[in-house]
Amino acid sequence: MAFSGIVQLTDLDDFITPSQECIKPVKIEKKVTKTKGAKIKIETDSSYLEELPDGSTKKLEKVKITLADCLACSGCITSAETILIEQQSGQALRDIFSIKKQRKIDNELSNKIIVVSLQIQPIISLAKKYNISIKEATNKVSAYFKILGADYVFDIKVAEDISLIEQKREFLDHYQNHASSHDSNSNDIKRPILTSACPGWVCYAEKVHGSWILPFISQVKSAQQIMGSIVKTHLSEKLKTLPSDIYHITVMPCFDKKLEASRPDFADESKELKDVDLVITTVEVEQMLYEDGYESLDYVKIKDEGQFLDSIVNVINGFDSGNKPEEGRLLLNYGSGSGGHAENVLIMVAKELFGQDLNFSELNIRTLKNSDFKELTLENVSGEVLLRFAIANGFRNIQNLVQKMKRKKCTYDLVEIMACPSGCLNGGAQIKASSKETDSSSIKTFIAEMERIYAADSNFKCLPNHNPDVKTTYDDWLGGKNTEKGLHYLYTEYHEVEKLTNSLAIKW
Repeated sequence: MAFSGIVQLTDLDDFITPSQECIKPVKIEKKVTKTKGAKIKIETDSSYLEELPDGSTKKLEKVKITLADCLACSGCITSAETILIEQQSGQALRDIFSIKKQRKIDNELSNKIIVVSLQIQPIISLAKKYNISIKEATNKVSAYFKILGADYVFDIKVAEDISLIEQKREFLDHYQNHASSHDSNSNDIKRPILTSACPGWVCYAEKVHGSWILPFISQVKSAQQIMGSIVKTHLSEKLKTLPSDIYHITVMPCFDKKLEASRPDFADESKELKDVDLVITTVEVEQMLYEDGYESLDYVKIKDEGQFLDSIVNVINGFDSGNKPEEGRLLLNYGSGSGGHAENVLIMVAKELFGQDLNFSELNIRTLKNSDFKELTLENVSGEVLLRFAIANGFRNIQNLVQKMKRKKCTYDLVEIMACPSGCLNGGAQIKASSKETDSSSIKTFIAEMERIYAADSNFKCLPNHNPDVKTTYDDWLGGKNTEKGLHYLYTEYHEVEKLTNSLAIKW
């Protein structure tokens, strides 16, 4: 297995234990031979040669590990930050673009449509790196991917908003079912909903805690996977093409998103069809820009308006009306730099459950033991706490939360969980502070600047239930809210991973 040169172990606060061994079973072809034993030579390039009885040699193939193997293996907890598998690398991305360009040069029919979906955190990371605005970074990154050969570049705000609205629906069902099945004076321990947008956290839960914790984890798909469903079903239908003729790439802030995209739950294995074909991360985009001679995003020249960001809803409406699709616009969520799961859901359910019409400036948010654990409460006019949410970033806080749940001392109704300290803005594949800024105060200042950029421009922000593209997408794609089709495309399940080894037993 080849390791990426750009992946480094740095701050291990978000990392429990690296894998000690790979336990993937290897199929060995048995051959009938009259000779006993075998000789194997190791060449200077680290390849292996088997010496045959006649004196000749045969090169032995290396065992290949896929991301699906990593998901099914209990040999580690979350190791995606330390490895890049060849099917999910920058070179694999270049190969896709190269094949498409070569077909055009050879005048061959190229029916593969390449779609790139952008998450906001990588854009902010690149904007910070090159000292440009969010809008400018968005336009430059969109132009870069279209120069490489992408047909469409979308942001995933509509998928993020649908995910948040479905989390609200899930919470309301959970809250009302719990209220109706228990006496109002009961001291029953709360069963919090734990968000599932972070695949590092989900892998940890499946592999370490398994069946007892899975019922607490939200079954709403992440924005990445909802976007994958929109692209491979709704967009392909409008383009009058097969889902297999669309190659879908996402740009994400962490390597674990590669694991998420590789889950069998998000693929039709019989058709070899995935919702997201390839995940490229922020640092990989940075490396590709450098390899292509772009020392800065300023060097990426936007030749025409067709290189700007597209809006998936505008593109779909353009096909329906025959009009040219309008330029897209990158929007952000209010709330935390990881997408504002806790804040947005709290505001939406406060309105529906208690008639409280809040804005974000009115939220009661407190930082508790450390800056990565925040508590959000909704109170009535008498000061009685009606709902208690939390944001837990980093595995130290996750472990503390899990232990409280095990001891039945958890008082939260919903917890936004992210494996990385400071959340997705500081994801494992984001561009980090310079080598000169390695002390803790400089790193905190760097992250605070990222958060400031994210929170700065209210003109880019939009509430999930105020986004007109959300209603359009629900109606045109799913036939409205709360449909069977919506249940199929917007929800998933998580699975306990059977422990096959005790070499990494964890003792708290």
